[in-house]
Amino acid sequence: MTIHFVREMEHLHRDILSMCSAVEELINDAVDGLKHGRSELAQEVSGRDREVDEWDVRIEEECLKILALYHPVANDLRRVAVVMKITAELERVADLAVSIAERSAGIALYGEFPMPARLAEMTREALSMLHDSIDAFVEQNAAAARKVCQRDEHVDNLNSQLIDEVVVMMKQRPDLVEPGLHLFSVIRHVERVADHATNISEDVVYLVEGAIIRHPRLHRRSGASATGGA
Repeated sequence: MTIHFVREMEHLHRDILSMCSAVEELINDAVDGLKHGRSELAQEVSGRDREVDEWDVRIEEECLKILALYHPVANDLRRVAVVMKITAELERVADLAVSIAERSAGIALYGEFPMPARLAEMTREALSMLHDSIDAFVEQNAAAARKVCQRDEHVDNLNSQLIDEVVVMMKQRPDLVEPGLHLFSVIRHVERVADHATNISEDVVYLVEGAIIRHPRLHRRSGASATGGA
């Protein structure tokens, strides 16, 4: 592929990193609003989400331009396709930040609210997975991407533990049922951040190895069919 294509892809990689950084800040600020009871945060995060939407549109337009100008094939085509998929995942994470901020604003209406300690750990892990998945993409490191996928189970476990904690709290404090429901949504949204990081990592494996690992049961089934047919 021409040097111009290489430069275009390097520019896209930089844009992806900038978009990811903006998304990470949104999630951090949205969750931070839980601790400080910032009722105005939802509007602020929503405004910054529009910047992420602009990144999404700009990167997609660049990808379409590259497809039209260079007609990439094989691995180069996969790279462009994966960039478009990653930007879509990041845009959805930004939307989750808006939802978290909205729920945080709802909780803030009730004044002091006991936040589960594991929520901070879960948020750190989900954001770390997101950051590492983008690093794996830039470095085209399938092994690192697979490690990110494996970490999703830990976030799922934290999600279950947090839900159990909130249920117990709501049973003990019926006056906290409504903010507790808001917190349920926050926990679920943070868990979804890890899911999107996993999706990105699966796309990285596809980019590097050409293998689609999203549905392992289908691979096992197709492998068994192929063996039987032989």
